[in-house]
Amino acid sequence: MGLRRGKYMYVKVEDRKYVKVRVFKGRADNNPDKYVIVGKPVRRIPSTAKIIDIKELPDEVARKIASELYGFHE
Repeated sequence: MGLRRGKYMYVKVEDRKYVKVRVFKGRADNNPDKYVIVGKPVRRIPSTAKIIDIKELPDEVARKIASELYGFHE
């Protein structure tokens, strides 16, 4: 079923590294505020979790996640 009926998913940021994000359904897909990082990067994830690659996200969203995760700013 997933994590809390789609409220959370894991984004694959590197090989075997995932980060848990909160997904706000009422916002547009290309809005960077739709995804908020909840935890630190992990290697093991639940078997029912929905996984999306960071390359599949829109550019603005991927940049926001990378900047929050790695601490660099544009």
